[in-house]
Amino acid sequence: MSKIAFVTDSTAYIPSELCKQHNITVTPQILIWGEQTYQDGIDIRPAEYYSRLKDAKVMPTTSQVPIPVMQSTFQGLVDQGHEVIGIFISSKLSGTMHSAIQAREALGSAAGKVTVLDSQTTAMALGFQVLAAARAAQDGASVQDCLALAEKARDHTGVYFAVDTLEFLHRGGRIGGAARLIGTALNMKPVLAVLGGRVEPVERIRTKGKALERVIELVSEQVKGKSNIRLATLHANAAAEAKSVLDKASQQVGAIESLQTDVSPVVGTHTGPGTIGLAYIAGI
Repeated sequence: MSKIAFVTDSTAYIPSELCKQHNITVTPQILIWGEQTYQDGIDIRPAEYYSRLKDAKVMPTTSQVPIPVMQSTFQGLVDQGHEVIGIFISSKLSGTMHSAIQAREALGSAAGKVTVLDSQTTAMALGFQVLAAARAAQDGASVQDCLALAEKARDHTGVYFAVDTLEFLHRGGRIGGAARLIGTALNMKPVLAVLGGRVEPVERIRTKGKALERVIELVSEQVKGKSNIRLATLHANAAAEAKSVLDKASQQVGAIESLQTDVSPVVGTHTGPGTIGLAYIAGI
């Protein structure tokens, strides 16, 4: 039986204990803040990032996982005798898939040991895809079976989230210019989702509390009647609100796994503080 290792990027938010348990390596996205460069979640953690952001006069920018980092990760795992499955953030949101493809090609004769997949999403919607395949591998699934499951999982995962403002997403080019108008009138709060690999507006709600209720409703509609429901909140410096959302949603849908995760600095640069979301996988 082949040894299978999994690689993803730091936008997946998979808790570190699950990464260790399921042989998952996380490659860090890059945060650029003034003259300094940070590895997402390694050199700068979410709590420090959001604290600094409050008083920042220069706004940070982001960059994809560098090709050399990806290549080194792949090569190290192949050298250990693994076949490698890499599952990454949507190629419509980041150039990380490009880095992964270039890194695989640079492996030469070992390139056949590495397969890369576009998750077409991010956050724990991505994380759940990786975990589904990694758990199958630990149960004895072949590389081909794991790849098939990961591809199937794309249609069984999703993420909805509410932001305090669309300004961060607009500034980072992650949402269309016209959609910036959503939520500007009467301080309405946008509810968004990753659909077709892009961040798309779903609705606008008058208050944040109502927006979070709507996020729970939307996820509940997606998982209704399905088995093996797993949920994860994501939050940008809003842990208490996220816990409330997770507790309520988990009880409502009968989740078999519930995880609370932080929005990493790289994604927080595009969503802004106060963002709360809910990711799911169900039916597989």
